[in-house]
Amino acid sequence: MGTSTLTPSGWDNKAAGASRMAATLDPSRHVLVGQSPRMRQVMRMAEKLGKCRWPVLLLGETGAGKEVVARAVHQVENVGPFVTIDCSSMVGPLMESELFGHVKGAFTGAAGAKVGLIEHANGGTAFFDEIGELPLDLQAKLLRVIQEKEFRPVGSLFHRRSDFRVIAATNRDLAKEVEKGTFRRDLYYRLNVVSLRLPPLRERKEDVPSLIAHFLERCGGTHRLTQDALEAMLSYEWPGNVRELENCIQHMIAVNSGPLVHVTDLPSSLQHWLAQRNGQYRTAAASYTAGPAAPAEPSYATSWPTPEPAAENPIVPLVELERKAIMQALQHTRGDRATAATLLGIGRTTLYRKLKEYRIAG
Repeated sequence: MGTSTLTPSGWDNKAAGASRMAATLDPSRHVLVGQSPRMRQVMRMAEKLGKCRWPVLLLGETGAGKEVVARAVHQVENVGPFVTIDCSSMVGPLMESELFGHVKGAFTGAAGAKVGLIEHANGGTAFFDEIGELPLDLQAKLLRVIQEKEFRPVGSLFHRRSDFRVIAATNRDLAKEVEKGTFRRDLYYRLNVVSLRLPPLRERKEDVPSLIAHFLERCGGTHRLTQDALEAMLSYEWPGNVRELENCIQHMIAVNSGPLVHVTDLPSSLQHWLAQRNGQYRTAAASYTAGPAAPAEPSYATSWPTPEPAAENPIVPLVELERKAIMQALQHTRGDRATAATLLGIGRTTLYRKLKEYRIAG
């Protein structure tokens, strides 16, 4: 394949629209990016939740962007501080002090008083990341803080008040954790007033180009992807979700001074997957060639028109690239949509939607 390139400015205007929509939610660098139906739904919900103070429970896989959504909710009104509390790091004897603070002399080494994260969040938003990792004893104390808006620092005889919005996130199924006895039922119901599930990146691949453009811009905006690199990233499943995609972009820019970023600059894990996929593709193609001859009719030569030759302009719109890829796959499989979807690395439902979207007749 050639070395034509795709740049953020050459992509669908929907990507720019997504960035503008995200900017209305969060003017900082933590933005919601995407124009897929599910991502637009998340954006609309975040804006609604930002105008109230109800507890919010964010569900989704690791790396799906739960903290970004939490910041988007906070930024709607942007009142008070946004305090991130990493519950997975709350281990050891000092974890209660991290949450609630302590007074001078509360324990050996407490040379002075300390303000805890709960008190820091007063008047703003406390984001409890990976709430499912919080030990049971701290769950009971957190429940009282949420219900009564008061807490007692370690070693103190007096209560203090802290009023904040609660946003919790987890990649666990908390309902199952409740049944196993590892998560308090009363805390679960207190947190689960409104729940919002974030789709994994593999279920909204149409957002990948917008995210690539966003991360390239954050890294300086001077790099461009070749078509080979973009096609590989579009077909990858991204088990690490948006976080893995961001790390991938950073890796590619780090190993290539640019401005062109090639498929050979992909991380080794993704290159290994790509080599396996290409091997499977060749095996499938060989099996198809050795198989029985296809019936003479119906003829798909007219049903799937031959893609036009590439224009002299190396900048190819993503929509056109995707449409041509679908037509080529259907030509190769003689109209077998299930096999075409497999070769394209997408589900059949996605392929059917794309056929309708691009008005490809069959």
